[in-house]
Amino acid sequence: MSHRLLKISLIALLAATLACNAATTPAPTVTPAGEMMPATPSGRTLYGFFPSPPQMTLESVFAHFEDMGRHGDVVLAQNSPNWVNFLAGVDGESQQRTDIANQVTLARQNGLDVIFVADPLNGLNRREFGGLPAGWTPSFANPDVRAAFSNYVIWIVRTFKPRYLGLASEINTYADAFPDDFPNYVSLYRELYAQIKAESVETQVFVSFQWEDLNNLIAGANEGRTPYATNWEQVEVFEPDLDLWVISSYPFVAFGEGETIPADYYAPLLTRTEKPLAVAEGGIPSVAQPPFAGSEQGQVAYLNALDDQIGPRLTFWIYLLLSDLDTASWGPAAGQNGMSAQDQATLGWFVTVGLQTTAGEAKPALSVWDAIRGAEP
Repeated sequence: MSHRLLKISLIALLAATLACNAATTPAPTVTPAGEMMPATPSGRTLYGFFPSPPQMTLESVFAHFEDMGRHGDVVLAQNSPNWVNFLAGVDGESQQRTDIANQVTLARQNGLDVIFVADPLNGLNRREFGGLPAGWTPSFANPDVRAAFSNYVIWIVRTFKPRYLGLASEINTYADAFPDDFPNYVSLYRELYAQIKAESVETQVFVSFQWEDLNNLIAGANEGRTPYATNWEQVEVFEPDLDLWVISSYPFVAFGEGETIPADYYAPLLTRTEKPLAVAEGGIPSVAQPPFAGSEQGQVAYLNALDDQIGPRLTFWIYLLLSDLDTASWGPAAGQNGMSAQDQATLGWFVTVGLQTTAGEAKPALSVWDAIRGAEP
């Protein structure tokens, strides 16, 4: 398993599911130019999930979006670009563009807004780019990579006018793996930040950071650094072009069975920056997957730790999965959509992170999540 903390980018599997029955797939609708997805209502935190249906069926997709509408405010649309298509320019047609528009349509039909993350990297292996064509040099110095990614980001801005837009996920893990290329990403981020603001000054721009890795708590992935000696320089190199500080957190990779999340685990964020905070992904499995711990009570403790320590400062909070993933359904679908055997194995660590079972039965953490969300002023 990779020592990078992971997340699932669902659009390829979601698109394949929707394609199974094009006749019932909603026609793509997008935010007209000049409009913006609603701001955080009354300043309250937005809560949501990755759109990850428990089964890879059309029925499960639609039911899942309805479920997310009952327990959340937003979905996180996080995808790597179709590199060849977007190298040709900002404007154009492609299946990916339609798929993303359909995802936005499904969200809005269920009362959900969308937070976007344009992610150049593979969410299940941060040491590689996501879907980069054969022959392309995997580097942020590659002019084709820079042009295609830039066009993809600007297409998102012009098409959807997002309130929140991330330009990569868990970028500090890439910085650790490729320190020589990291400055090239930083320069691309700065270029895009300026372009986004020129197009949509109100769009809030960020890149996310993996909290356990940032604190050197993942065995074998701390590059010899001292635990809890936070790598703040990997965050602050983006200032002043961070509109909010955003983390992911999967503490089950850092704390074993019987260990608890420290009472001040997330608190350093409160004093390191005065900017708004957000959680772009995270969770705890409800079933142990050796060598990692997991339990239903661990899920409850995780939610309470985040809420108690940094809840009042959170602009949005994305929990990875609302529902567990049915491996009997997801396994074949993942293989058919080109997911490597290694990535499929990695995915296995996260299948019980959901706040409810594949059958929709609530785990104890779901009522905690709903109470936290409902307790907002």
